[in-house]
Amino acid sequence: MYIHKEGYPTIAVIFIFCALVMGLVYYFSGLGLFFWSMLLLAICFFIFILSFFRNPKRTLDHTDPNTIICPADGKVVVIEETYEPEFLKEKCIQVSIFMSPLNVHVNRNPVSGTVKYEKYHKGKYLVAWHPKSSTDNERHTTVYASEKGTILMRQIAGALARRIVHYLDAGHEVTQGGTMGFIKFGSRVDLFLPLDSKIKVTKDQVVRGNVDVIAQFS
Repeated sequence: MYIHKEGYPTIAVIFIFCALVMGLVYYFSGLGLFFWSMLLLAICFFIFILSFFRNPKRTLDHTDPNTIICPADGKVVVIEETYEPEFLKEKCIQVSIFMSPLNVHVNRNPVSGTVKYEKYHKGKYLVAWHPKSSTDNERHTTVYASEKGTILMRQIAGALARRIVHYLDAGHEVTQGGTMGFIKFGSRVDLFLPLDSKIKVTKDQVVRGNVDVIAQFS
């Protein structure tokens, strides 16, 4: 198990904080029951923070231009036909994946191709399952032009997630399965796919990035 680079500063701060707290506890209470109870809590809290930034090594054996690979770990909360107004400006199939604080938070390229468009939007911090979170929350939009079609992926901040990390610029050539970003402390990823896509997941299904196939191009 690897720790993602985005976690290094946060992990360092939490470690120093826990060490200072334990130093104060030891100074005022000594090595009593209270100290050992607090130490156990500090260790559990630190491990919990580490789990936020885990980055399991999931390398695709091969890329497939016909498939749209899952870009994030979580649960499928939306599968519906909708209109995408920002870039595609047409009806699409929206597939949304909710990432809880317990999920892996690395975001991956669902297809190989060229980044046609990317844009960061300031916004609110509604809970990630709120219907308007896709359009009202802080978010970052990425459009991929693959050899089989164009899809839009949106990273969305939530009530806890206040930090969207995005690594791609317009014009970048990307490979399916490569890391494209990170959302700290969970949230949501939306995919907007062509209407004739063959959806391979169901609502409430638990999915994993670089493992499950979200859809296939027609």
